[in-house]
Amino acid sequence: MDSLLPYVGDWLHLIVRWLHVTAAIAWIGASFYFIALDQSLRPPATASLGVGGEAWEIHGGGFYRVEKYRLAPRALPDRLQWFKWEAYVTWLTGFALLVLLYYVDPTQYLMNVADPRFQGWELVVASLAIIAFSWLAYDTLCRTLAGNGRALAVGIALLIVVVAAISGLLFSPRGAFIQVGAAVGTWMAANVFFVIIPGQKELVRATAAGREPDSGPGIRGKQRSVHNNYLTLPVLFAMIGQHFPFTYGRDSSWLALLGLMALGALVRHVFNVRHQGRDARPAAGGVAVLFVFLFAALYPRTDAGPAGLTAADFGQVQQVFIARCVTCHSAHPTREGFSAAPKGVMFDTQVEIVANARRAYEQAVITKAMPVGNATGITDAERDLIGRWYRSGAPAP
Repeated sequence: MDSLLPYVGDWLHLIVRWLHVTAAIAWIGASFYFIALDQSLRPPATASLGVGGEAWEIHGGGFYRVEKYRLAPRALPDRLQWFKWEAYVTWLTGFALLVLLYYVDPTQYLMNVADPRFQGWELVVASLAIIAFSWLAYDTLCRTLAGNGRALAVGIALLIVVVAAISGLLFSPRGAFIQVGAAVGTWMAANVFFVIIPGQKELVRATAAGREPDSGPGIRGKQRSVHNNYLTLPVLFAMIGQHFPFTYGRDSSWLALLGLMALGALVRHVFNVRHQGRDARPAAGGVAVLFVFLFAALYPRTDAGPAGLTAADFGQVQQVFIARCVTCHSAHPTREGFSAAPKGVMFDTQVEIVANARRAYEQAVITKAMPVGNATGITDAERDLIGRWYRSGAPAP
């Protein structure tokens, strides 16, 4: 029975994460499809009352002819397909994961153990405040600068910089990544809930009542939909980037986060320009230049300090692994919440330590991403010892 609660917890994490990923795929796929469809519309071949554009498509062995009305048809069809639950389920399950993985024990991933200036509950409150107030700031920008697309784009970019900088100051590098993703992901879901769907409902009500629909809600909804489209890849990176230590295992890692989010937005721009039938090569060139810059900037810098360890020093190195690593990376982990060694990497024996020396060097010495949150209190001297041992060829008796 002692193992029942952790087992139930594992199932809960699995189901929520599974549903989150599935809903996100559906939401992002719909965003990509409808923006591509909207940008590829052409004037209809035959005049049709109220139709502003059409597109011919082929998929699954069949042809499709899709028409878009300038505003609304004269009469509503019997069945109207809505696209909203993908966004709602993605946000709800994402917030549930944020609670389960970051808020329940904020000291594990949210707290910066190297500089623990805040208590766990304070970090949770700060996280919730950033999510809420950043949405209010974003929504205010959209309403204030609705008629100036360039100024609005600059304002949103600057707001993301502010959110990333504050997150980098308050949270651990991994926590900062997920915090920025949660904040911007909330903007996207809130766009659907507070702007896009209410605008669509008003359009339906006006059409059903035989009134001339107001184009304002539709225009605002379209603008927010385009924002969501550009934010998809940046948010996806913020969510998955914290699994890759080379992106966050450095000082001011929030700058790397911003660079990679910008890369994602620029990639999205390439596709949008291409769907419009315009020359996408300049934007693609920008993607290439930014990628090369980030590739060089994020390249792990090795310490060129002295090596000089021999097989006789292996005992000291092994003691570091035993004291700092095997609580998780063991055939029988002792740290709460771990029933198996992460990614199957173990340091129980001499053979396992030597076999995984490169991983240990990269993550404990170069990026300093391990131990997670430095939960076992590894010292700089111990990291240096592992580094000198690895650079000496990882000798063992």
